[in-house]
Amino acid sequence: MSDTYRYEGPDRLYVITSGRSGGADGSLDAVTLIVAEDEPVPGLQSEHARILRLCRSPMAVVEIAAHLRLPVAVVRILLTDLLDTGRVTARHPRPVPSPARPLASPDVLEKVLVALHNL
Repeated sequence: MSDTYRYEGPDRLYVITSGRSGGADGSLDAVTLIVAEDEPVPGLQSEHARILRLCRSPMAVVEIAAHLRLPVAVVRILLTDLLDTGRVTARHPRPVPSPARPLASPDVLEKVLVALHNL
């Protein structure tokens, strides 16, 4: 991926985010899938419109940033705008099961085991 944004200076990024450097949805990590719920409409910021066209099928935040050639932090701010207006939805990754956080509770697993024995 080319770092085009580095050569354009911070002015463009400032304009794209309307001067915001924070305020992005904290739950949007790099692998959160974004899905467009709406089509671009006239008057929409060009980056927002591009995101809506890119996300007709689920796309990860980091992929969107790569396609737009923008930093992930800037894309997260833009996505927060779209989430707030309901134009996109976010599908957060499921946590990985671990001994402290099993996929199913021990009670459920025991009931399944008893049911299998009864077959």
